[in-house]
Amino acid sequence: MKETQVVAALIRRGDKFLICRRPPDKKRGLLWEFVGGKVEAGETAEAALVRECEEEMGIKVRVEKPFCTVVHEYPDLTVRLTLFTCSIEEGEPKMLEHVDMRWIRPDEADAFEFCPADLPIIRKLKSSALAGNNA
Repeated sequence: MKETQVVAALIRRGDKFLICRRPPDKKRGLLWEFVGGKVEAGETAEAALVRECEEEMGIKVRVEKPFCTVVHEYPDLTVRLTLFTCSIEEGEPKMLEHVDMRWIRPDEADAFEFCPADLPIIRKLKSSALAGNNA
């Protein structure tokens, strides 16, 4: 199965990071995820992430550096998900496509059911927080 390039944003506010809940009518409906989406043909990963954050949350972000990359095989597609650390340059996050959003600490993540591709990222965030590293 061909890999689909996907990007997501790790947006922090103090010791918390932003997560969003997918709409019920989409694949993996009502699961939690990081804001982001597919990289379109001819688009860089960074440009895709800026576009997705604008479309989904109405914010302008500065893409900083890759935090990690995960390859996950779902029944319907294989994703190569790269999570980038980002900062908000303009705007306040709004739910334009999601049904909920939260700012959570890494130690609160177990209370949320994440998309399977995000689980290795959550583990890395939790271990970084335990090590006192803001990665």
